[in-house]
Amino acid sequence: MEKTFNLARREDGIAILTMDVPGETMNTLRSEFGPEISEMLAEIKQDSSIKGLVLVSGKKDSFVAGADISMLDACETAMDAKLLSQQGHVVFNELENLSIPVVAAINGACLGGGLELALACHQRVCSLNSKTMMGVPEVQLGLLPGGGGTQRLPRLVGITTALDMMLTGKQIRPKQAIKMGLVDDAVPESILMRTAIEMALAGKRTAKKKKQSFINKMLEGTSAGRNIIFDQAGKQVAKKTQGNYPAPAKIIDCVRQGMTKGLIKGLEVEASHFSDLVISKESEALRSIFFATTEMKKETGAGDVEPRKVKKAMILGGGLMGGGIASVTTTKAKIPARVKDISETGLSNALSYAYKLLDKGVKRRHMTPAVRDNLMALMTTTTEYKGIKDADIVVEAVFEDLSLKHQMVKDVERECGENTIFASNTSSLPISQIAEAATRPENVIGLHYFSPVEKMPLVEVIAHEKTSAETIATTVAFARKQGKTPIVVQDGAGFYVNRILALYMNEAAQLLLEGQSVEHLDKALVKFGFPVGPMTLLDEVGIDVGAKISPTLEAELGERFKAPSAFDKLLADDRKGRKNGKGFYQYGSKKKAKEVDSSVYAVLGLTPGQNSDANELALRCVVQMLNEAVRCLEEGIIASARDGDIGAIFGIGFPPFLGGPFHYIDTLGPAKLVEILSGYQSQFGDRFAPAELLKQMANEQSYFFK
Repeated sequence: MEKTFNLARREDGIAILTMDVPGETMNTLRSEFGPEISEMLAEIKQDSSIKGLVLVSGKKDSFVAGADISMLDACETAMDAKLLSQQGHVVFNELENLSIPVVAAINGACLGGGLELALACHQRVCSLNSKTMMGVPEVQLGLLPGGGGTQRLPRLVGITTALDMMLTGKQIRPKQAIKMGLVDDAVPESILMRTAIEMALAGKRTAKKKKQSFINKMLEGTSAGRNIIFDQAGKQVAKKTQGNYPAPAKIIDCVRQGMTKGLIKGLEVEASHFSDLVISKESEALRSIFFATTEMKKETGAGDVEPRKVKKAMILGGGLMGGGIASVTTTKAKIPARVKDISETGLSNALSYAYKLLDKGVKRRHMTPAVRDNLMALMTTTTEYKGIKDADIVVEAVFEDLSLKHQMVKDVERECGENTIFASNTSSLPISQIAEAATRPENVIGLHYFSPVEKMPLVEVIAHEKTSAETIATTVAFARKQGKTPIVVQDGAGFYVNRILALYMNEAAQLLLEGQSVEHLDKALVKFGFPVGPMTLLDEVGIDVGAKISPTLEAELGERFKAPSAFDKLLADDRKGRKNGKGFYQYGSKKKAKEVDSSVYAVLGLTPGQNSDANELALRCVVQMLNEAVRCLEEGIIASARDGDIGAIFGIGFPPFLGGPFHYIDTLGPAKLVEILSGYQSQFGDRFAPAELLKQMANEQSYFFK
């Protein structure tokens, strides 16, 4: 059997230990490697000719990407998980306790267990390769660093910096890593090995203490000061997680106990907390999202059909959406984009939008001005159909007007190649209606981005019945190159995400009209786990946009989509939300906390009454979303429950710790959801009628994933 760890001895007494997991593109840590590493370390200990050790990866552009997540899914009990953590502790302690200098030579991703491995070495040197990133992202999977990271990291870089890294999962670039004392040196990749060998030959050095601010020095230097840090971190975490995510509080506790009672106690607490988290329902849900997105990266969205290569893109419309789409096309996908708009103003807006985003990178020293300018050079503009004959894909981001979109289809078919894909960023118009104007309907597809484009990870790729498989596969590949997570959905009003969102928003508006206050409604749904409440969201999206989509959905999907008449009153008062500084909240004030514009109640003819139980309010809105998600699956709008979960989490911020609407239905139980919906149906009417598939599953006692 091929070994993962190979030892090569040099004449100067330095041994090179190379980690190279056979048959994998990246190194990940697995429990079965434990005996192999221990054996190797015993061999090193016994060989007196070895004067120093350099640990290196055999993979190109990757050190160790972390622990193998599927290993955690195989844990049946908390004890299984605890043993994994303890095995890691034993091996890393053996490495740390070697009497010879041990240097980690890091090139590429060094994350999670990979960074913990590097932390157990005596020194670290990394390459200046743009792919070199260090971090402990376990919190994003509902976990904590279980290989000694909660103990070694704060001792190396200080408590405040370590907590920041562990609680956010942020990734650190080489120059930042030097500054914070995470690595001892950062050098060009070409001399990484030479530098690591020289460091090993020079012998063990005490780690350079990073320069700390005077306040941090004072706080971290005394037990009272450390308590202030931990208490503050605890308060911030409670506010941010709303008590829905257990990992951050456990991370703080590991560091607190380790720094107070010593390393051995700290490692004990770490293994114990790690095991609790592995078997928690929150981590299970977050890991399911990780597996789903990993699986989706391998799919073309069209079976075995291969995508065509996109060498040039064209964007129609230089507005907020068009500018954002052009920006991710050039900066993320590195594909030349030509933006067409009828006005020069639109074009300069698109250019400045992209420039501002890139310039942020320059200011943060993530890129040089030359790199920024080269990326900007990929974006060109025009007010006429010129220089676009060779465009492989045209993304249309003009107003939601069917006749205008028909005109665009005709223009593109006339001016571009016969295989050019016409992708419409419509949020509500059925793609089949847009394709009616096409002589080549097989090239027409929907590509629905969410705002702001550079931040929102999801895109819906919408196929109508005549869209070719090659068009689907090419569009999915294009979206993925832009850094997006695409889900393929079938054509229909509102597609998937806006359709399930509309009923949730309508129900929130209904509750408002029943006398609930704006802030109480928003707080109830943030507590449930949404990033923002429905009223804040309506202000952000635009009250006018919400009002415009509703009639389309009602016409296509029926009475349950009828929006509360309140929308008309708000629009008559010119309330569009943040965009015109007039909505449910006040805008323009310097205060940090947003305040409700209480005059909105008079516009709606309301007096907010007694606020109801927050859980009850959240449930009423959320079950509408769950029920409609099931209908979308029933009608084939989405291909699977997995796609429905990813679409809701990445498109509208459905609480990730619940795993998505379908995972959450499994947790509640379909029978329980039918019971809740039926209760609301008798109380509030047929908009709560349970989906047929849900009733069937309740009868059969079946689930989506179990």
